Amino acid sequence: MARDTTDDTPLSSVAEMAEYLASGCKPKEAFRIGTEHEKFAFFRADNSPVPYFGDASISALLKGMQSKLGWDPIMDGENIIGLGEKSGMGAISIEPGGQFELSGAPLETLHDTCRESSQHLATLREIAEPMGIRFLGIGGSPKWTLAETPRMPKSRYDIMTRYMPKVGSHGLDMMYRTCTIQVNLDFSSEADMRRKMRVGMKLQPLATALFASSPFTEGKPNGLLSWRGEIWRDTDNARAGVLPFSLDDDFGFEDYAKWALDVPMYFVVRDGRYHDCTHVTFRQFMAGALKGEIAAWQPTLGDWTNHLSTLFPDVRLKRFLEMRGADGGPWRRICALPAFWVGLLYDDAALEAADVLTRGWSFADVNALRDAVPAKGLTAEIAGRSLLDVAREVLGVSRNGLKSRNRLNAEGQDESIFLASLEEVLAKKSTLADDLLALYHGRWNGKVDPVFDEYQY
Repeated sequence: MARDTTDDTPLSSVAEMAEYLASGCKPKEAFRIGTEHEKFAFFRADNSPVPYFGDASISALLKGMQSKLGWDPIMDGENIIGLGEKSGMGAISIEPGGQFELSGAPLETLHDTCRESSQHLATLREIAEPMGIRFLGIGGSPKWTLAETPRMPKSRYDIMTRYMPKVGSHGLDMMYRTCTIQVNLDFSSEADMRRKMRVGMKLQPLATALFASSPFTEGKPNGLLSWRGEIWRDTDNARAGVLPFSLDDDFGFEDYAKWALDVPMYFVVRDGRYHDCTHVTFRQFMAGALKGEIAAWQPTLGDWTNHLSTLFPDVRLKRFLEMRGADGGPWRRICALPAFWVGLLYDDAALEAADVLTRGWSFADVNALRDAVPAKGLTAEIAGRSLLDVAREVLGVSRNGLKSRNRLNAEGQDESIFLASLEEVLAKKSTLADDLLALYHGRWNGKVDPVFDEYQY
């Protein structure tokens, strides 16, 4: 999550809101791939979490990366909370519990984005090693209680922390104890956005199953494969989940804007200060609800942009589409997640095949699958088929899409090489979460601490 914006352009109509989303349309040759990944920072000596303040800390990591990369600091008051690449393309940020995130630049190929992640991790390791800090790549915090987890001094997160317990049972766990890998992808038109949104929404539970890696909570198995997936079932359902109208044949930018209008806000930023606005929806804000509460009460494009970043559907629409279903994972998974979606969505024949494959799935089918996957993983079923069978077919479509793109590296390999870790999952019929549980009950002798050694970056 990069910095919140302060664009003061006045905003007065739903049409302007929809137009902002539509302004993301671009020709296919300009499509890019933006990969994001989060990881848990921990002290190598005792596997404890890393605090924000101190000589060996999250803030020290950010300052070290700033010195190494020359990126601009992102500040919240006097505290550094992230870094922005000088071109404005990439960013480093921190999640509420200190999860360290790279929001990658929009790049042309998966070879580029995989190289970017590798370089980021190598640079971060250089800074972190003298502090005794390493990073864990799985989807859920395996050991620390919520009370033990540090809290980052970020105004946006203070507002969310107060609000989350009012609207769901797992919001604080989502904020402080999960990690994800995401990919941001482009669209060429409203029709192209619609189709990608539809396919993305329907197949997001499959991504959750394939990338499941959060079977532990507070030092023991939690009975799930993707605890993170379960958390999202009751975080804040007014702004999360599968949007039924996004599966409609006439879904468009204005429909998303109208939905977003009626979701409660988190904040507005004025003169660098965050004002808690969780008591009003954006529609009420547009109608003057904050008049008298804040001096500059009229809505701006910056307010709209920030509000869009506080919505959490399984596929989030901005001026691009965010695929949000996957748990965090090891380095190969950081490459595999964008590969999975690029293969499906960036090749015309593959997108058509994925659309046809999922066409008979109703909202009820998809929602039921989403509910089943955290516990059942690839043994869940949809429309009378096992998800494992669906996964084999979908991965074949993705592989064909990547081969068709024919973007080669220096060795002449196409981007389908990045699907290898997912092909292993299907061949073994075992997700990373299944592997972790087998280790816990076997070689790890009922302990979770070995995960910090064996799955660190």
